Amino acid sequence: MKTVFKVVAQTTAAPVKKQDGTQTQKSTIVLQELGGKYENSFAATLLGNMASLKFCPNDTVFAALRFQHREYNGQYYMDCTVQDIIKFNTSNAF
Repeated sequence: MKTVFKVVAQTTAAPVKKQDGTQTQKSTIVLQELGGKYENSFAATLLGNMASLKFCPNDTVFAALRFQHREYNGQYYMDCTVQDIIKFNTSNAF
């Protein structure tokens, strides 16, 4: 899914251990589709260098989200990961 979102919230980046034993950064960002306060919203994971990017509530961004499902002990889980994210320059707003 590639679209324009409004940033609702973002967690602080935290170190996590990858499966190969190396470390990377992870952050969660909540993005909401434009249109109103009842539009769809998504909690997505920022990994690596993207996790250190800082977004503020109400920032407007263009993001590409990737959705995957995983099975663990017979239960299915949905993962939402940010593949790419670009912040719009809003300093010249009307």
